[in-house]
Amino acid sequence: MREPVDVLIAEEVYAPVLEEIRRHEGRLRLKIIPRQERSRTLDLELLGDPEILMATFPPRNLRDLGRLRWLQLGSAGYEQIFDLPVVEMGITVTNASGVSDVPIAEWCLLMMFLFERDFRRVLDNQSAHLWDRDPKFQSELRGRLVGIFGYGSIGREVGRQCRALGLRIWVMNRSAIGRRNNRFLVEGTGDPDGTLPERVFRLDEMEEFLPPLDYLVLALPRTPRTEGILGEYHLRLLKPSAVLLNAARAELVEESALLAVLRENRIAGAALDVHYRFPLPAGHPFWELQNVILTPWISGSTGSPYYLQRLWRLFKENLGRYLAGAPLLNVIPPQELVREHRGTA
Repeated sequence: MREPVDVLIAEEVYAPVLEEIRRHEGRLRLKIIPRQERSRTLDLELLGDPEILMATFPPRNLRDLGRLRWLQLGSAGYEQIFDLPVVEMGITVTNASGVSDVPIAEWCLLMMFLFERDFRRVLDNQSAHLWDRDPKFQSELRGRLVGIFGYGSIGREVGRQCRALGLRIWVMNRSAIGRRNNRFLVEGTGDPDGTLPERVFRLDEMEEFLPPLDYLVLALPRTPRTEGILGEYHLRLLKPSAVLLNAARAELVEESALLAVLRENRIAGAALDVHYRFPLPAGHPFWELQNVILTPWISGSTGSPYYLQRLWRLFKENLGRYLAGAPLLNVIPPQELVREHRGTA
């Protein structure tokens, strides 16, 4: 009989699912340490020698974990491991894609409603005791054209929620958008078969994709191939009434380019949940722009109990698959994990 598999957990615990996992104690040897808020070197006595690690921020001395075979991240993004030797060590990496799809898509819709009805001005009028029935406050979203740049788990849930409200959907994606297998998905969410978009565009079709959009939603991961994928030229292809929504990663858009088009009112506005520096400095010009809505990286609702519940459900499912020798959910291709990779997008 095989020795128990050593599992190191460096994430906040969701007790109900942890207890379910403990029922496999004969096959697993669990060790739980405090969640790390960043990658740093940790004492080997604390780490042990696990075969499986669950952590959003793996230790900097990952190379010391010579038996590590699988890393389950607690986040959908994975740029925090670009400088770690996961590929060199042959470690399988899975992310938390699918865990935050619903709240991020809801954030996107909330931002669309706020811009569509100019609701910031409605609230300003309330504070000023001003009765104003401006037609702009009475607009509606139905029929608007939403462009979703990146049609992974988050993009597909944005698409589902938008379609439910009667919005039209165009998609730009690096690859075909058919059925996705071996992905974690909350039941009843997303677009598993990739059938919702009216049109799908390739990366070399930006000049056709961007100009008609009312809303552009960024739903790409940050990788060496996607950093700065939108520059000033691309932003100026958007029409003056268009709004950019970014709950993905700030670095997808060139910061100076975004500032320029917003200051010039070249586009109607932007809703930004992700930023170039955390926290966003008090003196940053984004704070002063009246056509920008800023939120402090809350769209994924990681403080919600649903987040932990879904993350641990994913981990439990993947543990069962690992022990059975079955394909894991949410495996990240190794080529996406190397910082210097510059393949074609």
